[in-house]
Amino acid sequence: MKTRNGLGFINILAVLFLLSSCTEIILMMAPSVDAEKNIGQDFNFESKYIEVHGSQMHYVDEGEGDVLLLVHGNPTSSYIWRNIIPTLAKTHRVVALDLIGMGKSDKPDIDYTLQEHNRYFSEFVNTLKLQNITLVLHDWGGAIGLDYARKHDSNVKQIIMMEAVVHPITWDDADIASEIIFKKLRDNKEGHELIVEENFFVEKLLPMMAGRELTEKEMNHYRAPYVKKADRKPVLVWPSEIPIDETPRRNFVDVSKNHQYLKDSSKPILFIHGEPGLIFSEKTVAKLKNDVARADFASIGEGLHYLQESQPTRISKIIAEWVNR
Repeated sequence: MKTRNGLGFINILAVLFLLSSCTEIILMMAPSVDAEKNIGQDFNFESKYIEVHGSQMHYVDEGEGDVLLLVHGNPTSSYIWRNIIPTLAKTHRVVALDLIGMGKSDKPDIDYTLQEHNRYFSEFVNTLKLQNITLVLHDWGGAIGLDYARKHDSNVKQIIMMEAVVHPITWDDADIASEIIFKKLRDNKEGHELIVEENFFVEKLLPMMAGRELTEKEMNHYRAPYVKKADRKPVLVWPSEIPIDETPRRNFVDVSKNHQYLKDSSKPILFIHGEPGLIFSEKTVAKLKNDVARADFASIGEGLHYLQESQPTRISKIIAEWVNR
């Protein structure tokens, strides 16, 4: 992994907050990886909508065969899977949704807690009558997808996870910079200023953690759902939903149950990780190998958090080979 000015990764994150009002400087200093060249920018899929709990949820539905259900995280959408869907759709039916309040899905007046997302996701699956599902989960999609699998075990064939929320954490697990960042994001005043007023997740964190400089066309796709400040509530809520030191308690309980399900279930599981990663750090991967001994692990090489934006071809190949094994 390279940084454009030679600073260490943790120092980059610290500088990010010192310079949080200057996007151009932050992007110039952001870490980069040896990303794939000529990554596609277009979203060449038919948009479909289905009513869930009185709101329209957006999704794409490509290919035929057993179902691969792709679930994104914060602050992305089905757009993040754009370069992975075509390969997988050669042998499977690939469904990629926009979580409620995100992407092209409606933004109803709800709390956007993990429990609300779980409720909408479960009903989305039920309404589409998806069966024998392989879940492909990223970021918060991990917590949402695992909640579904735990409660609907018979409808899930297997699970693929990358940079996903898989177990509760403590502040001791975080490096200094990450602790500073997420304490700010979880603060009512500072979090609102950064996420709602400055659109921090989209304008700064996403491009920094993509591992390469996103084009203006790509950035505009990610900006589109959150042009209005009032539409940024889902993005604002997510940082405070992370179960850190057992807070919030309800999520600590639910995510702990998800983790236990991973350990106890007989479902085939594939963990995809990058180096150095963010959620799936070297330490976390080692823990997962110990906790989920039956699981398969695959590295894409260099990668940060939004792995789909740096190594989509490698991810596509890894998933295609695993599900067609």
